[in-house]
Parts: sequence; structure tokens; C-alpha cells
Amino acid sequence: MTTAKAATARSAHPTAARDAGEQRFVKSAMARDLLSREDEADLARRWKDDRDEKALHELTEAHMRLVIAVAAKFKRYGLPFSDLIQEGNIGLMKAADRFDPERDVRFSTYVTWWIRSCIQDYVLRNWSIVRTGTTSAQKSLFFNLRRIRANIGDLDGSSITPDNRQKIAKDLRVRERDVENMALRLSASDRSLNAPVGDAEDSQWQDFLVDDTAAPEVEVMNRTDSERRSAWLGLALDGLNSREQFIIRERRLREDGSTLASLGDSLGISKERVRQIENAALAKLRDHLTANVGDPHEAGLLPDA
Repeated sequence: MTTAKAATARSAHPTAARDAGEQRFVKSAMARDLLSREDEADLARRWKDDRDEKALHELTEAHMRLVIAVAAKFKRYGLPFSDLIQEGNIGLMKAADRFDPERDVRFSTYVTWWIRSCIQDYVLRNWSIVRTGTTSAQKSLFFNLRRIRANIGDLDGSSITPDNRQKIAKDLRVRERDVENMALRLSASDRSLNAPVGDAEDSQWQDFLVDDTAAPEVEVMNRTDSERRSAWLGLALDGLNSREQFIIRERRLREDGSTLASLGDSLGISKERVRQIENAALAKLRDHLTANVGDPHEAGLLPDA
């Protein structure tokens, strides 16, 4: 086959070419010799103490088979195997940078946790467009729910029986509601909003989504009106003295308005006197707003007394 024909064949079968490349990489990695404890410690010291990149390469390449073995356990999540290996490599490099050869721990034991952690984070980020798990408990639930359900024979559907849900929640130390929600998410898949609906294919899923928000022009109008009302009310409040402003703000412009008695205690006056000052202040506001914008109640500027 000529070079041009070979290139055409590779471009026509990109998946086959990628799979062949993965197989060669895996075969090469699995053929590398294992390191003895002494060689492993020596390479780790040379990298830690001298930043010897050759030692780093020898150390990591000898453990590439471990990356492949861990990545293979996550293939069922439907993500490209090459990407899983790449994320495992990141974990391998992080472990090599943090490993202390003076501790009585084999590098392979230490690095396994880092490889698995990086691959798990990658799966959680890419398994769904919806963020799946953020806490350690949720991650444990995501990666162990299928296995536990299989062990107890509860894989007939997305819904879990109450007894099994309680058992799983207890085993994984999570809430029963979290178990049910995760089961529903694992049984579903992301769906494109542009996917056709029906045989005619003249409708898409996004056509049936309801948008409860206001139209852009309505939002702009409401925001403008709100800013204008705030400005008018601010000018009216400026016409009150400090005690009147304080009472109006505390009584009328807060969600949890203060009581007459509490304001009386704060100001050192009776609650009846507070009520009189409030009524007089509201009358001033009403007169000021009426002179500028008309009926302040209809304009939504002044609450009913």
C-alpha cells in the first residue's frame, strides 16, 4: 500500500487507528520491567534531592502499567480510555513529586491512591454535563452504588426498594434521599436539546421547555421603573428629619419591620409617640410624592399605613 493510500485508510478509520495506538501503548507499558525496592527508592531520591528528570522518567514509566490497570476499572463509564490513562498519568506525576523515599512505603502503594483520585475526578467532571458529586460521601456513592446494588440483587430499575435504600445509605453513610437521587441520575443520560421529537423530526426537545422569566424588554422596563421609584423615594426621605427617617426605615423599609415598642425603647420614647411620628412622616412622604409622581400608592412607592 502506498503512503497516500495508507494515510487515506487511517483517516477513513480514525477510531481503528486510535484503538491500534492504544494497544501499542498498553503493550509497551506492560512489557517494562518492574523495579526492585532498592531501585525504586534510589530513583525517588535522585528526583527528590537532585531533580534528576531521567530518574523521574524511569520511575514513572516503570509504573505505567499501574496507571493502565486502574484506568481499566473505569472504562464502564463510557469515557475514552486514552483520556482515563492521561488523567492517571497526572496522578502518577503528582505522586512522584510528593513521594518521600525515606518512609517505609513502596512507591506503587503510594501512587495508586493518586492515580485513582485523578481518574475519579475526571469521571465526575465529564460523565455528565450536570455536576454529579462534590463531597467525599457523594463520590463514594457515585462509584459504589452500582456494585452494592448488584451485590444485593437490586438492579431491576432506577428505583430502589425502601429496605435496600436504607441499607445502602447506612453502608455508605449518606442520606436515603441521596441514594435515590444518585440512582435516578445513573439510570439516565444527557440528552441534546436539539434532539428531534417524533418521527417527523420537525420538533426539538428545546421547543417544549418553558421559560418562566420575563422577556428581555420587560426586564429592562421593570429594572428602569424600580430605579426610578428608588430615586423618587430617596428624595422624599431626604425631606424628613433623622428621627423620622430612622422610624420609617425600621418600620416600613425592612422585611422584618421593628415594633413600635422596640423603637420606643431605642429612642427613649413611648410606643404611642413612635406611632405619631410615623404617621406624621408618612404624611410628609405622601405629600412629597404626590406633588412629584401622583398617587404614591398606585405607583408602588408607599406602603399602606
